Amino acid sequence: MSSLAQQISALPAPLLARLRARGFDPDRVARWAASIGKDRDARNRLPGTVEPPAPGDVVDLPAEGTPEHARCREAGLAALRRGEVALCVLAGGMATRMGGVVKALVEVLPGRTFLDLRLAESDHLRRTTGVPVPLWLMTSEATNGPIREALGPRLDEQNDLCTTFEQHVSLRLTPEGGLFVDEHGEPSVYATGHGDLPDALRESGILGRFIARGGKTVWIANLDNLGATVDPVILGWHLGHGGPLTVEVVDKGGDKGGGPMRWNGRPVIAEDFRLPTSFDPKVVPVFNTNTFLASAEALSALAMDWVYVEVEKKVGDRKAIQFERILNEVTFGLAARFLRVPREGLAARFLPVKDVEEMERRRPAIEAIARARGFLG
Repeated sequence: MSSLAQQISALPAPLLARLRARGFDPDRVARWAASIGKDRDARNRLPGTVEPPAPGDVVDLPAEGTPEHARCREAGLAALRRGEVALCVLAGGMATRMGGVVKALVEVLPGRTFLDLRLAESDHLRRTTGVPVPLWLMTSEATNGPIREALGPRLDEQNDLCTTFEQHVSLRLTPEGGLFVDEHGEPSVYATGHGDLPDALRESGILGRFIARGGKTVWIANLDNLGATVDPVILGWHLGHGGPLTVEVVDKGGDKGGGPMRWNGRPVIAEDFRLPTSFDPKVVPVFNTNTFLASAEALSALAMDWVYVEVEKKVGDRKAIQFERILNEVTFGLAARFLRVPREGLAARFLPVKDVEEMERRRPAIEAIARARGFLG
């Protein structure tokens, strides 16, 4: 049987060129293959000391009507009016969650797709500040073409005001560490996760051009979380603490998810599977919403060893192995502050939609919030 290296080198040159243009690294894949099934759980667990967040690590959003709220709002509005903020929306993946349809193009409200609502937010920001806020969409091979087609004349790549860039890809492996091929004998390509964002954005050139134009802050949010909109108060709070990264967190309720911890004394966000088995995640009452405000300069300069997590996937009727990186691991490279934001009511900032059933359930709240924030006429 040929080795993985031989299998990869035998791939058609156009396919290899396509993969390499999207961050594919055969040497890294070889290292992954050698690790498959070997102490996977232990590899994922953080070494060292993991503790709950310290007092003051998680700060509440300033209450409306307070001097702090007004100060943050004015500082945020001033930054928006100076054109220092861009909204980066995570719109990649493999288009498998909603019947094989690209989620950005799913109608979440009558006549309005997820993409339409993000464009409506962009239009509202331009109207209220007098300055366009660039909208960047991190797409994947599976979503880039349909999203760009849907954007049509809204694409503005000359000024990066509305544009896309692709996340990285790799090749699925067999449980034995060989190259996984589908029922047609073709290698199986997949997107390697939201953690691709810092590298993919930097490689696209968009981030460097933004900084050259005076850009300061990149607001990062999931496409399907329509509560995670650009808010001047949150922006002002972020700018006020002077650090490179703010992470929005919400009360857990009955949910599970990665949350703020202290790892060897450093505030980070860690998923439950990254925690030592002796650590009870229930002692942390909040979790990460995958909404980040990052210094553009810090994001551009970020150099860190990303953890790629081994994941089993069912492809057809067979098991495949893929390795993914998670965006919240950026907190291991950039010093983070955690801001607790509302989860309920018209101020809610966490309205994730993972499937059709959840979309139907959340639709009234999404519409109410979109109207309250000026995105719907």
